[in-house]
Amino acid sequence: MLLADDPAEQDSLMLAINADGTLKMCQEFLALPEGVNRKLINVSSVGGGITAFPGFRLADGMSKAAVAFLTHQLAAETVHQDVDVFAICPGATDTPMLQASTLNKLTAEERAVFCAQLPKKRLIEPEDIASVVHFLATPASRVMHGAIIDASMGLGSRPGLQTEFERS
Repeated sequence: MLLADDPAEQDSLMLAINADGTLKMCQEFLALPEGVNRKLINVSSVGGGITAFPGFRLADGMSKAAVAFLTHQLAAETVHQDVDVFAICPGATDTPMLQASTLNKLTAEERAVFCAQLPKKRLIEPEDIASVVHFLATPASRVMHGAIIDASMGLGSRPGLQTEFERS
């Protein structure tokens, strides 16, 4: 289900939700009274946060790049405060959004090919990303303050993997 039928309005909503929504959330979080071992964990995407994927929706990549930039900026500004700031950049994760935007449009055979082209030949499970969040929420992650974490199983390191697979 789309929030808008007009592509320009969809782009504006994507930027408002992903970039402006994250900015407002971060501002509210940082305005809270300081506590011990505070963690600000943003979610960006491998597309925009780590690398570019030609042909993908520009507003999506822009909004995710904005989250990564915001994370870098806030990490620089809070380096002497008792807060750690991170961004996680997942790849193709089996979520309702990916189902609706991509997977539901594919036949069973097309979906099998899609997954075979991904790193590790599978979708990332939400639990995989939850494990990264869990680690970042611990004191052990303190040395990683400011990290933009590629959680794409290698797609950020080799973004052409899917198109390479098609040529082989």
